[in-house]
Amino acid sequence: MKSLTSLNRRNFIKNTSAAAAGITMIKPFAIASENPKKQIRLGFIGCGSRGQMVCNQMIKHGGYNIVAAADYFQDRLDEFSEKFDIPSSKLYSGLTGYQKLLDDKSVDAVAIESPPYFHPEQAEAAVKAGKHVYLAKPIAVDVPGSQSVEQSGKLATQKGLCFLVDFQTRANASFREAVRLVQNGAIGDYSFGQSYYHANNPFEKRSSTELLREDPSNPEYRLRAWGLDRTLSGDIITEQNIHTIDVSSWIMNEAPLSAVGNCSGKTRDLGDCNDHFSVIYYFNNGVDVAFTSRQFSAGGTQPAGIYNRMFGTDGALETTYSGKVILRGDPFYRGDSTNLYVTGIQENLETFHQSILKGDATNSTVGASVQSNLMTILGREAAYSRKILTWEELLQEKALKLDLDLRA
Repeated sequence: MKSLTSLNRRNFIKNTSAAAAGITMIKPFAIASENPKKQIRLGFIGCGSRGQMVCNQMIKHGGYNIVAAADYFQDRLDEFSEKFDIPSSKLYSGLTGYQKLLDDKSVDAVAIESPPYFHPEQAEAAVKAGKHVYLAKPIAVDVPGSQSVEQSGKLATQKGLCFLVDFQTRANASFREAVRLVQNGAIGDYSFGQSYYHANNPFEKRSSTELLREDPSNPEYRLRAWGLDRTLSGDIITEQNIHTIDVSSWIMNEAPLSAVGNCSGKTRDLGDCNDHFSVIYYFNNGVDVAFTSRQFSAGGTQPAGIYNRMFGTDGALETTYSGKVILRGDPFYRGDSTNLYVTGIQENLETFHQSILKGDATNSTVGASVQSNLMTILGREAAYSRKILTWEELLQEKALKLDLDLRA
């Protein structure tokens, strides 16, 4: 973790320029079209709506053969099996079902799309079982979990396994070019940044939410409605807002020194997550990034969505998750991030596929994802305490580990 805190922008660019150049040259779906029979035998861990969406994209890609699935809930497994033609003998239910999937010799790689709390344990087990890993974000809900994923990524590299974290913005050519230009001085020295994620509550009208409302003490209903549970999700700043915080972390390319903030859940009547956060992150050289998020309707207030801006002495960068990427500096640059939610996944699936076929286990997405994940946790814990929390204090605070109790 010390390497993350000491990483500076200039050294990062120097050390990773060659790797970044290689990533930008990837042609979408090239290997799938040129080698249609070279399919990766893949198992899914987590068969909910997100898992099904990613599975659909894998089938469209053509380079994956979905051979097995694991989920706690049998009904989700049955639905997944019916949609994607998985035989019942390859369906593994229960909290330890993923372990049975990892013992399955027909599985070469796994996509982990379970609630974030389980990601570190499942990713570690997958690497130790010799499987390539395609991991959803956030990678973890606490500091020990984040550090565990970092170690799993390193172990995967040692074993020649591919380990990719699915951040869509980092796969987008416009985002990559804009960030590259900014880090090379296109807007001068950084002054301050803005980052926000304003959206409705995505869990408000789900059937799982209604079940939890009927019996909030039921652990299975709690697991179904995991997005309303602070321990299972990491709260909204980690589970959802990581999309925009990751862009700030990417632009800054160094860990924040400290953070201070506030949060509350004034519109919530179910679960223990907050409905908004407001955090200021402090970086070297007097640079700060102001972050806000909400997860309620706010009467349709606009603009909403995922926005980032970085102001410098000679210009500014403005990005949105599904729309524009504009750099007003030297040079001026305009890109496009339309429909990034789908195209970013498609790019990552192609990168993962090519990496496995080529034996490329550099796994460059892991370190950056760990730093972004820790940045969300720094903001969360600072907001919980309403006190300034430093990066070093965060890494040393083992008491911040979240413990899940589903014994009932």
